[in-house]
Order: sequence, then C-alpha cells, then structure tokens
Amino acid sequence: MSNVVSIERAGRAAVAQVDDKFHHPVLRAENLSKQYGPVTVLADVTLDILPGEIHAIIGENGAGKSTFMRLLSGYAEPTEGTLTMGGRQIRFTKPEQAQDAGIVLVHQEILLAEALTVADNLFLGRELMRNGVVDDRSMRRLAAEKLAELGCLVSPNALVRNIALADRQLVQIARALLDDYKLVIFDEPTAVLTGEEVERLLAIILQLKEQGAAVLYISHRLDEVQRLADKVTVLRDGKMIGTYPGRTLSQMDMARLMVGRDLAALYPEKTVIAPAEAMLTVRNLSVPGFAKDIAFQARKSEILGFAGMIGAGRTELFEGIMGLRPATGEVELEGKPINIHSPRAALDAGIGYLTEDRKGKGLLLQERLAPNLTLSALQRFHPGLLMRRRREQSALTEAVDQYDIRLKSLSVKAGQLSGGNQQKLLLAKVLLTTPSVVVIDEPTRGIDIANKAQIYAFIQRLVAQGKACIVISSEMQELIGICDRILVMREGRLAGEVSGDEMTEHNVALLATSDVAPGCGEGGNR
Repeated sequence: MSNVVSIERAGRAAVAQVDDKFHHPVLRAENLSKQYGPVTVLADVTLDILPGEIHAIIGENGAGKSTFMRLLSGYAEPTEGTLTMGGRQIRFTKPEQAQDAGIVLVHQEILLAEALTVADNLFLGRELMRNGVVDDRSMRRLAAEKLAELGCLVSPNALVRNIALADRQLVQIARALLDDYKLVIFDEPTAVLTGEEVERLLAIILQLKEQGAAVLYISHRLDEVQRLADKVTVLRDGKMIGTYPGRTLSQMDMARLMVGRDLAALYPEKTVIAPAEAMLTVRNLSVPGFAKDIAFQARKSEILGFAGMIGAGRTELFEGIMGLRPATGEVELEGKPINIHSPRAALDAGIGYLTEDRKGKGLLLQERLAPNLTLSALQRFHPGLLMRRRREQSALTEAVDQYDIRLKSLSVKAGQLSGGNQQKLLLAKVLLTTPSVVVIDEPTRGIDIANKAQIYAFIQRLVAQGKACIVISSEMQELIGICDRILVMREGRLAGEVSGDEMTEHNVALLATSDVAPGCGEGGNR
C-alpha cells in the first residue's frame, strides 16, 4: 500500500503545479454525487475539464466512471453537486441539452439503427433539408467525408446491419463529431477496434486536442491512457482518489491506484508443455466470403491464439466452425470426424464458444442470472416437464463463487452487472456444458485490469485441466502474454504462425499486414 500512497502524494503536488498553467475550464464538476435510493454510486467528485487537454478517467468496473459520464452528458441528474460552464451553473435534464451546450458523447454501446443506412444513422434526427425535401445526396457526401477522416471505408449507402462491429463504432464516432463540440467524451472508444483503426482514432483525438477541444477519455486500455492523457483522474468504489499529470504515471502505477493495492503480474506464468495430441483438427475449412482453405490443430493443454486485422476473418472462421455460418471442410475432435450444422451440435460435440458480443449475442440482459447461466445446459436443469429451480439456483451460487462474480443480489438481471462480471457469467455459462475445446473471442474487451488478470487465470486453469483453449483477440500484447502459439490471419487466409521467442508485436503485425515473413527481410515472401 505504501507505493499507492506515495504515488497519490506525488501526483497531487504535481497536478497543483500543472493547474496553474490553465484557465477557464470548459466544464467544472464540483462535489458531484449520485445516489440510487440508499445506494451511493458516486461521491464528491470535483475536477476541471480544460480546453486543449485530454483528461482520462480510469477505474475498475463499478468505480463510477459511467455514472460520472452520464451526469456530464445529461443522461442522469446529480443528487448533489454542481456543473459549471462559462462561469455559470448549468443543469441538464436530458442529453439534448448537453449536446446544445457543446458536450457530445461517444457511447461504448453501439446505439445505431441497424435497418438504416450509414448516412441515415449519421444524420438521424437532424436530416439536411433542401427546398423542403431531405437532401440525401448531401448527407451521403458529408457522411463519406467524415468517415474518411476516421479511416472508415464503408459505403454511406451500406445498411448498418451488414457492416462489421468495428465499422459500426467508427460510424458512431463520426455521428458524434458532426455536432458542434466543446467537450467530447469517449467511453471505451477502441474496445472493438484493432491495430490501424486504433491508431487512426488516437490521431483524431490528438487532432481534437490541437483544435482546442476538451477531451474526456474513459478506457480500460492503460497503454492508450499513457499515450494520450495530459491528466488522469482515478475513481475507486465511487470515490475520487485523485487527479495526476499523465506523464507521471506508469501503467502499473495506474493499476495500483485503481485497485488500492499492488497487483501481481497481469499474465500468469507460462508452463512449458511437451507436444500433445490434437484436440481440434480443422482441414480445408472455408466460410464463403470470409475464410478460405484454413487448416490448423489446437492441442490439449495449450492456449492457441488467433491474431489479425479487422476483416481478416477470424471471428467468421469460428462462427463457421460453430455452425453459426455456412462452412465447408473437415473438423475432427480428438481424432473423430464431427459434423457441425448448428451451435447446439457444436456444444454437444464438446466445443464451447464465447462470442465477442456478450451483450448482443452472449447474454439475455433483461433476464435474471440463473436462466443466463443454464440456458446452454438446459437439459440438465429441465429434464422433464418442470424446471429444477433448486438445482439451477445451486449452480448459480457455485458459479458466482467459482468465477468471483461480484453482485449485490443473486436476483439481479444480467444487464445490471459490470462488463467484467458479465464476461465471467458468460464464461461460466459456456463451461457449464463441460467442453473439451473452448473458443474465446475477445476475452477482455471492455474489462478493467483486475478482471483481466482473473480472466487470464481462468483460461490458464482450463488448460491445466487438459482442455484446448483458442483465444481470438485484437490486443497483441494479450495474445503474446497468454498464448503458447499464435496463428495470424490476413484477408481470410492463414498468413503464418509464431511461437516462443518469435511471438513479438513486430512479427505478428508483419504477418497480419504484408506478405513478408518475420525474419525474411523485404525479399522473403511466403
């Protein structure tokens, strides 16, 4: 704890000096608090958000970051405290008032109309008119220009339901930046982006800063916070721990302040395993439009990673293997051919799958925890006409304890859990079917650092039990930190494999973006 205390003291002294250099905050929050009934979720937060500055807000899930963001953007009203803009107190009772004041929010959740086009979504509710008629041509042109600034190449005419999750996030960001803004709030903006898309977005954020806008940046990716933030405010259990100059904090410093204690290593220590028999064998597998002629093996007691850029076909490949998409090819489990024509067939064969979209496809957010947990293993709890409620409740109690799912009551709905606890519930749901191969797509998306460490430990536990685990991730450091081997996909094909000392960001990026194999130089094409 002494390290945490010393960081806090040094940060407070340094930030006092930094504040002397700035004047006239875009927005000042003073003693901001929020209660829901008897529960206080945010208490006495005071900070200035300054023009031309990137101010990061960090904390564990449940620390109060989202509540603070909602208070600033008009989605909730404070129980106590004040907001001040331009020297006068303001109070927002709805988001439109915050937008009119120049505060725009880029949501973590994708809030787009899937049945409408990209251009229609950008201008929804604020359509451009010409001679009393909606000016579709101008909207499409402006939409294309704004998307190009973000490096998003989707057509303004494309239906949102037909574009990738990462492109939907970029569309949402483009929509926010169409407004006149003084303060732009980003809530986990890179959670569904990888590589080049992240770099483009970070460049846009730095450009907003140069233009004099204030930026509030909420993220679990501490490397991004370290790169961007002029100041870092840490929340813990709804309370403000302090505000620190970004340049004074390492990622481990931030992690210590967030959790209030020193953390052990983020990634579990790898154990050297002898070559083992294949649990899952895939040959000549193709998913029309997404993956072609894929062949690989996932071995017993190993963590096999899949890397690649957005659009490389990783997720679609495994959706094909799981029977979620049409696919051709051969799949064997422990040496025996299997015919997977549906997700249920995959589960029955012994393959579990954690989707990358836990809110949209993994969990029923409006349902209680018990039905969410037991849905994939329903026959165990519903063998006849009646549901075995006592058995179901016992399974939930065991899962909450085993996976450290933190909640106020067993009767809460899945949507009321934090992102990290939702992911643990989804993991428990899949493992309740006792699969021998577990596929996890984006295991720590939108999850704080303490929960990340737990998820990694759970994955390590799986392979220690003799299972094969396949991890698809957009975070190269995550794959390098936990995997025994990494297969890299590019444009729907396998570009290569790295393992051991070859597992570096450079080598993975090289395979993901070019025909040059690691260590081959410019003339060494594969």
